[in-house]
Amino acid sequence: MPSRMSVVARIIGVCAVLGVSFSAHGAGDVERGRRLAYTCLGCHGIANYKNVYPTYSVPKLVGQHPEYIVAALKEYKSQERSHGTMHAQAVSLSDQDMEDIAVYFAGTVLKAGAALQGTPPAKVTELCVACHGKDGIGITAEYPSVGGQHADYLERTLEEYKRGDRKNAVMPTFVATLSSDDFKLIAEYYAQQSPKLGTVKRRVWWFSAP
Repeated sequence: MPSRMSVVARIIGVCAVLGVSFSAHGAGDVERGRRLAYTCLGCHGIANYKNVYPTYSVPKLVGQHPEYIVAALKEYKSQERSHGTMHAQAVSLSDQDMEDIAVYFAGTVLKAGAALQGTPPAKVTELCVACHGKDGIGITAEYPSVGGQHADYLERTLEEYKRGDRKNAVMPTFVATLSSDDFKLIAEYYAQQSPKLGTVKRRVWWFSAP
């Protein structure tokens, strides 16, 4: 089995070949992001909301690396990720729009340090910790934090990488040999970790009758 160092070295090598940068994105405007995100809140502002078909939980975004949210939006825009609704949302967004929306949703980014919940499955130790850590906190801003994420969403994500519905330089290599049972074990382990990703709270406005 590959060691953690060999996995990290392989990832860095792939990113270097593809010209992937690990530099930080420009600063986003939280208030502008709040205004732009009003259409996003119909799904991402409701706790435990489900994607209609196929049915799985819409991902939690609070605590996520904003840089990763930006990368995801760009992939939906370019259709490197296959999702009709997200493509329709992202296609009209500028890079600055994405930056602003990302910092609004992310809020305070999760930090590592909490005690592990349960024992990491072997596949987590072999394949996942190099980028996502044992506690599900992405080791750099380019890697998503997955601690406390919906288990069914994590399973769905792994399946999409394996099927090619999500294009990525690294993930297909890791999921190629994994089974549906492996996906379930990995997803359930990370879903129970703390600190947990969360759902942004929508503001509710009340208007009195004239």
